[in-house]
Amino acid sequence: MSEAVIRTVSSPPGLLASLDPLLREWLPRQRWFAGKGRPVTGFSLVAATELLPADSRLGLHHVLVRAHQQQAPAGGAAQQPGDCYQLLIGTREALPPRLAPALIGHVTEGPAADRTAYDALYDTRPAEVLLEALRTRARIGGLRFERAPDDDAIRAGLVPRLMTAEQSNSSVVYGDTFILKVLRRIVPGVNPDLELPLALAREGCPRVPAPAGWMAADLAGRSWVLGVLQPYLQGATDGWELALRELAKGEDFVAEARALGRATAEVHTALARALPTVTLGHARVRQLAEGMTGRLEEAARAVPLLRPYAPALRTAFTALADLAAEGTTWTAQRVHGDLHLGQCLRSPDGEWSLIDFEGEPAKPLAERRLPQPAVRDVAGMLRSFEYAAHSADVRVPGWAESCRAAYCTGYAEAAGHDPRTDPVLLRAYETDKAVYEVLYEARHRPDWLEVPLAAVRRLSVPEPA
Repeated sequence: MSEAVIRTVSSPPGLLASLDPLLREWLPRQRWFAGKGRPVTGFSLVAATELLPADSRLGLHHVLVRAHQQQAPAGGAAQQPGDCYQLLIGTREALPPRLAPALIGHVTEGPAADRTAYDALYDTRPAEVLLEALRTRARIGGLRFERAPDDDAIRAGLVPRLMTAEQSNSSVVYGDTFILKVLRRIVPGVNPDLELPLALAREGCPRVPAPAGWMAADLAGRSWVLGVLQPYLQGATDGWELALRELAKGEDFVAEARALGRATAEVHTALARALPTVTLGHARVRQLAEGMTGRLEEAARAVPLLRPYAPALRTAFTALADLAAEGTTWTAQRVHGDLHLGQCLRSPDGEWSLIDFEGEPAKPLAERRLPQPAVRDVAGMLRSFEYAAHSADVRVPGWAESCRAAYCTGYAEAAGHDPRTDPVLLRAYETDKAVYEVLYEARHRPDWLEVPLAAVRRLSVPEPA
């Protein structure tokens, strides 16, 4: 495919209006749609770019659209309306059976009238267009496709396939060589999913695949990161699947947990070298503890089962503030922000890698980019071991406890300090994570509520110093 094929820079007027009734039905059904439970009341166009002409056999439109929704009901999630979503919409006269899962609907008016609209990431040809744009560093309207400096490894002809397991974004694998993560809900600004892997690549950290390219949009003087292309780790298994596999066999996970702890510490050490760190004194830690306390109070109001434990859990946060008032300080740095077993890949040779540095997508971008104590990531992983132990068909007594200990031991081997030697900070972050999980499970997966409640009961009784 030549670069000339993708020179058209703006979609025909009326495209969004013709798609509006179809998107109102289709968009809320997507796993990556964040506004579940509230009807879409309308759309406003942020940008639309025609990548393949609408009147050709296959039309392709890149659309950034803001979905407006009714406010959350009382007691529901406090989310602002108008989230911006990235859509790649293909149009054909008829949809072949292989693309049936991608169907959006039949367009009856506008520039794509009498054609069928569908999610183009399911289709080989549109996915090839994106890779070719990255390979050639294309500029198409407000879209910008970049390639890593001195990286000539992106070659044409790699066969694409859509991965179907993701929740909050979409990924296309190209010939077992690259994986393109297409962000779905996007915001303007520096996205840590690109920022941190680039910083780690400059540090030569081998634990995170270095970006080979990325997609961005330049709109109204601001840059929006749209997607990141990274090497595909062929044959790798994510930590969640691996842990459940070992549990099913009744095997321990101690060696893997220890190696994963070392990998986490290596990433933290590299991030601390690559990007600025800050010292958290009394005022900052008090603010941090107040935020944790506020989240606990919100969760206790929403989940009655949490209320009996709230006073004891609150002591985890007051103890942290008290320690800061006595003069203790902590170092904060850039961290992964949403670390769990599913964000880790083990290669066939046994090496661990960390992926998906986007952070918690529901939080504001500025908050996700704040320096934080590295123990936040540690707490997330410790909670993940308990989730894995609960998910297994075969329960192995002491499995989670041994993994938690091995992970911290491995972390200490690489970082030079053990997270368990700062029990006040670790307890505060693990309590904050468990409280978040209680609220999430109560709202979305009530059958799982016992998992964080078990942690709540444990954390309500702090271990002796």
